[in-house]
Amino acid sequence: MDKVCPGAAAAVADIPDGASLAVGGFGLSGIPAVLIRALYDQGASALRVVSNNCGVDGQGLGVLLGAGRIARVTGSYVGENKEFARQYLSGELEVELVPQGTLAERLRAGGAGIPAFYTPAGVGTQVADGGLPWRYAPDGTVALASPAKEIRTFQGRRHVLEHAITTDFALVRAWRGDRHGNLVFRRAAANFNPLAAAAGRVTVAEVEELVEPGELAPEEVHLPGIYVQRVVRLTAGQADAKGIEKRTVRA
Repeated sequence: MDKVCPGAAAAVADIPDGASLAVGGFGLSGIPAVLIRALYDQGASALRVVSNNCGVDGQGLGVLLGAGRIARVTGSYVGENKEFARQYLSGELEVELVPQGTLAERLRAGGAGIPAFYTPAGVGTQVADGGLPWRYAPDGTVALASPAKEIRTFQGRRHVLEHAITTDFALVRAWRGDRHGNLVFRRAAANFNPLAAAAGRVTVAEVEELVEPGELAPEEVHLPGIYVQRVVRLTAGQADAKGIEKRTVRA
């Protein structure tokens, strides 16, 4: 039951080339930065990433992206990463853009064992009708476009069929966790972390504070340890090192 790994490098050592990853975070809030850096050092490539966004240039998943180690991204927002745009438009990166709520529900459904669901989000757009560019050719033409999805009407309203997401691995960050893998997320840093954690077949959690089993009250736990296979205890410096996407100060 003790799921604590000796370090981040050991926790990601078996992630192979071509693996699919669900990664928590929203912008730079709640990103598993230490695990991402360890995966960069490990060298895995051709990764297929599911995350709300792909970090920013030089931070978060942007570290792996800048090194050319990500082959495909499923996400909902990509506007803060110039290298992401360059790779996508030049045909180096395959991208599936998903409405944010739909992405969250696809991850949640995957973790709950629900294979698919219907939602009104995206009906009447290319999300449902198909034709969104997933990958461009070097000459700027569309090499691969999204397919059309099944539409059904419920109570007089049209809905599109969306499939659940499960991944080989998940990388998440928690505020507190115990040796059994029970996790607590703090404020906005919760974001996609619980959803990503549930969707991964092997979930690795970096925790800012590691406590002993029994120290977390049951009502405190946001994600039960059954969803988590590996726990990495951060140092004080690692726990304190949190990036700010856009620093705004008064004159």
